[in-house]
Amino acid sequence: MTKAGSKGGNLRDKLDGNELDLSLSDLNEVPVKELAALPKATVLDLSCNKLTTLPSDFCGLTHLVKLDLSKNKLRQLPADFGRLVNLQHLDLLNNRLVTLPVSFAQLKSLKWLDLKDNPLDPVLAKVAGDCLDEKQCKQCANKVLQHMKAVQADQERERQRRLEIDREAEKKWEAKQRAKEAQERELRKREKAEEKERRRKEYDALKAAKREQEKKPKKETNQAPKSKSSSRPRKPPPRKHTRSWAVLKLLLLLLLCVAGGLVACRVTELQQQPLCTSVNTIYDNAVRGLRSHDILQWVLQADSQQ
Repeated sequence: MTKAGSKGGNLRDKLDGNELDLSLSDLNEVPVKELAALPKATVLDLSCNKLTTLPSDFCGLTHLVKLDLSKNKLRQLPADFGRLVNLQHLDLLNNRLVTLPVSFAQLKSLKWLDLKDNPLDPVLAKVAGDCLDEKQCKQCANKVLQHMKAVQADQERERQRRLEIDREAEKKWEAKQRAKEAQERELRKREKAEEKERRRKEYDALKAAKREQEKKPKKETNQAPKSKSSSRPRKPPPRKHTRSWAVLKLLLLLLLCVAGGLVACRVTELQQQPLCTSVNTIYDNAVRGLRSHDILQWVLQADSQQ
């Protein structure tokens, strides 16, 4: 291991082989995040540097075998700290750690671990125990790994349980949605059926009304002859009146003709004709008969008195 305790120079110039040991003065000069430029570093000493956090890029140093982070002010490790799968020796003495990331369970190569002087969670502190010698530190590494694997398994089961609950809730929601959609479809279907039935009734009503309207003229036509037949006794008088006027006109015409013929037979030279002789004879006989009639004589006397 090469010590890089002097100031100045590039970080790569301070790297000798794959081992790097940085002191406080070095970190004041070189940010911790630049350590990602050394992906093949295997040993890294960052103790006594007052570090409060580690950047996520730090976990890219996957070739690290030994890491010393003791006597800093770390409150937590990066969530993906488990990417350091080749790490065998980890010193976290005298920090401010309460818990470890779940990914810590992935450090399958870890053989040595020191968590003394940290305000650990009581359960984790009991699992870690003391690290006063090599044996206890190895036991700490083994027990903490087993504990973190159990925590990881519990969290995975909890995650699976929550996923199952979420899936069940999603299934229930989907079933509820399907039931709701089916209910809406049934409602729409029923509304369509009701609308169809309403239209059918309206159509039947219109059709029935149309049939009724078609029947009314027939009834009127059937009733019309009755009304005509009932009014026939009233209408014949005009016809009889018209017929009587025609007969009267005909009689007047005949009377005029007879009068004309009578005048011709009595006044003109035709009176010597045989026909006129017969006519004159009939006229004379009629006049004598009328004069001998009592009623006619009474009328004539009344006229003469006036």
